[in-house]
Amino acid sequence: MNRQFDYQQELDALHFTQEQKETIAARAAQAAQAQMAQKKHHRPVWRTAAIAAALAVVLAVGAGASGVLRSAAEVLGPIFGASSAQTEIIDKIGYPVGASDTDNGITITAEAVMGDRYNAAIVYTVCRDDGTALLPDGVSAESLLVRGGGTDVQILGGSHGGSWFVDEVPGDDRVQIVQTVSSDQELIGAGATAEFENLYWWDESKGESVPVLEGHWKFRFDLDYEDSAFTLDGGQTFAQNGMTFTIDEITLSPVAIKVDYTVDQEVEWSNSGSGQMADEDQAAMKRYFENVEILLTKTDGTVVDFSGAGGSVSPQDGTTVCSKGTVFSQIIPVEEMASLSVGGVEFSLEA
Repeated sequence: MNRQFDYQQELDALHFTQEQKETIAARAAQAAQAQMAQKKHHRPVWRTAAIAAALAVVLAVGAGASGVLRSAAEVLGPIFGASSAQTEIIDKIGYPVGASDTDNGITITAEAVMGDRYNAAIVYTVCRDDGTALLPDGVSAESLLVRGGGTDVQILGGSHGGSWFVDEVPGDDRVQIVQTVSSDQELIGAGATAEFENLYWWDESKGESVPVLEGHWKFRFDLDYEDSAFTLDGGQTFAQNGMTFTIDEITLSPVAIKVDYTVDQEVEWSNSGSGQMADEDQAAMKRYFENVEILLTKTDGTVVDFSGAGGSVSPQDGTTVCSKGTVFSQIIPVEEMASLSVGGVEFSLEA
């Protein structure tokens, strides 16, 4: 059976009301004039001052709650690392977004994005528009669940990722949703659609999800950010489980890793049809994918294990082509990377 374990992505559109459009037009003209009068120079995010002003107003109107587009460092730093080295990286590769949707008095905003060629991290804010506390007493961000498709990206390939909630200021009117996307195709410049439906918290005592907020939020934005990745050439081999693994290419950056390799035997799936992975398929996934060790050693001796990264396994003409990648939980500056080991094959990174 020629089957690939991964997920597919789709696109949709973002819409504004007529009143919002009129507000955008008026405020864009004012903002453009103000920006042209300024003498200070900033790093260009959009191509012209007029476009920058208009887009900033679009995002502010869409955000609804605060009307302020926060910098990427303000948004991403508290989650992915706020040291001077880490914020320097965010300033270089991260971009504010600001696209949003509002329903039932709640606004969800895509605040900022960063990533590399094949990986992206997006931070969303869920905010109550009247400024009152978002969550009931006793409900923590760690127990929250949200339905809907999350972040879908327009790519002709597979992707995987994860998500979690962060409550930077417990008891206030907002929480953050952090979502990561890793793909076997390049992500930079791709369109993305965010879709969320209802917010729940998991009641462990009852073993069930309890509604917290009702609503449906859907909007579109682009994955625009700077690529910080570099490539390690492949060709190296290692033996494991009676098979030979050939490393095709490694893409590494301060925010993520992607390892592509080929196995000299073709994986065979059971085609059980049950909707769940059969025991023999789980065993095959371990042999071809899960048991491939990926270890990053930092200059201080710390070893970070990325062996649990997600990805894809694809049978192909007598071989099996695999891609394994993930976004880091914390930014790791390149100068802090000493070496990388894939299946026991060592790559020096200190040079």
